[in-house]
Amino acid sequence: MRRPWLGQQGITIVELVIAIVIIGVGLVALSSAIPIAAYGIQEGNQLSTATFLANQQLEQVRNRKWCATCGAAGAAVDTLGLSASGTAAPVGDGGAVTFPDESPIAAPYGGYSRAVRISSCSLAPGCSGILDAGLRQVTVTVTYQPMTGIGVAPATTTKSAIVTMYIAKR
Repeated sequence: MRRPWLGQQGITIVELVIAIVIIGVGLVALSSAIPIAAYGIQEGNQLSTATFLANQQLEQVRNRKWCATCGAAGAAVDTLGLSASGTAAPVGDGGAVTFPDESPIAAPYGGYSRAVRISSCSLAPGCSGILDAGLRQVTVTVTYQPMTGIGVAPATTTKSAIVTMYIAKR
């Protein structure tokens, strides 16, 4: 008696269904991981941009004059400024705000806000324990509305990148 099913090549319908189920489960698992991966990429992008914007502002701060005798006839010059409190923008010579708050920052960074605060290290507790009248602490805070795993976070939720440096009187 001849057995026609022996020696034939190919796959059966049962093997095909099992393969489709396995591939389907893999695709479902992969599709559920994509939003989480996209969230991680977006969060990294936003934090990198915020850090870039903070460092950009620190460069502008670094280029300002704060010196004892560099003005006309050896006068003191302060275009750096000093914040009256932790919530006030710094004010320099002549009562002018030196680094106004930017909320939001100009395009293409409309989703970010930036604030500069400059504090004197001359009064206790100083700057991280350093008491020096010739030293100021500059803090730049850039805030943004983060993404979540399911979309944009509520408007009341923000994240910040905070960069600090010290400036010495020249």
